[in-house]
Amino acid sequence: MEGIKFVTDAKGNKVAVQLDLKEHGDLWEDIQDGLVAEARRDEKSIPWAEVKTGLVKSGKLNK
Repeated sequence: MEGIKFVTDAKGNKVAVQLDLKEHGDLWEDIQDGLVAEARRDEKSIPWAEVKTGLVKSGKLNK
């Protein structure tokens, strides 16, 4: 695949990947979004009503 290069160690094992962001920037964003979502999997969720109330109180959202 053009714009994607694998970096290997002395034994030929793939250890990293290089992406041409001009060609595959959207792919990288998708990968990054997935990693962020996975990292936040165990975080406490906040109900939308609570978030909305806080945004209205802070003036960041109109009622």
